[in-house]
Amino acid sequence: MVWQSWRSAWHDALYGPDGFYRQVSGPAGHFATSAQGIPGGGRLLARALVILAERSGCTRLVDVGAGRGELLAEVAAIAPGLRLTGVDVVERPAELPEVADWLRSPGGTGLPDDLRGIEHALVIAHEWLDVVPCTIAEYDGAVWRTVEVDPDGDERLADPVAGSDLQWLQQNWRTNATEGDRAEIGTTRDAAFRELRARIDSGVLVAVDYGHLRDDRPEWGTLTGYRDGVQCPPRPDGSTDITAHVAMDTLGADELVCQHTLFDRLGLRPEAPAIALASEDPPAYLRALAERGSYAQLTATGGLGDFWWAITRIDH
Repeated sequence: MVWQSWRSAWHDALYGPDGFYRQVSGPAGHFATSAQGIPGGGRLLARALVILAERSGCTRLVDVGAGRGELLAEVAAIAPGLRLTGVDVVERPAELPEVADWLRSPGGTGLPDDLRGIEHALVIAHEWLDVVPCTIAEYDGAVWRTVEVDPDGDERLADPVAGSDLQWLQQNWRTNATEGDRAEIGTTRDAAFRELRARIDSGVLVAVDYGHLRDDRPEWGTLTGYRDGVQCPPRPDGSTDITAHVAMDTLGADELVCQHTLFDRLGLRPEAPAIALASEDPPAYLRALAERGSYAQLTATGGLGDFWWAITRIDH
């Protein structure tokens, strides 16, 4: 039996030689995100990013954790003048638009060596930090202990949390923990965000994820898995996506705003089509209804509308 910390096993399961994110089907083969899998969702997300880029004077868009380039394709279709770069752990996808550059990443907290000195760019990390592996800890009634896991997903409590992980817990987690409480320690996510920010000379960094703030930390953690389109227990054997919500307020971003609020602020809410359009131009009427449906999905409270956008503006 091989026991590892969740942080180590999680990294191997997603980014190792046979890791989940290196599979041919990619994430789209297992679950839907705003960028792919929701009809019209990718186009709406792309519009939001293009508006942010235009308002910030950005001439480039960099997608970190780009999957198979689905979001870049949507951006290319509506903003052909933007310079595009995708970053992920696989080789350049065959379906990626020719106008887009591609950099291969080592995965996890790692970034490509060539991703430096980024200027006049909007850098989007969409559902990237939630798959940056972190230490999972459980409170045993006296101290926080690191949780270890075997390849089948069975767990045990190991050594007490120490060092920077313990310091992070003490500064950023609830102080009234009870036996059995779980925590996802955000040191690796914070470091990944800082490193990505350091690679940008000018522009805007946006991290988008499900997350929580200090006053609303989940008592039992959020670590979970997805396989074949279904949520399932996390299993670090390469067959399952493994994800956990992000402590958004520890990243050090300039602004935190929920997706439903931001989309409304950006003027993305579509008008209801006139009933007369149904007879005058049925295809246009159906397109308008579909657009409203996409907006409703991406801004739904209790769903995708609760995504946090951590926005940082950089001008050295």
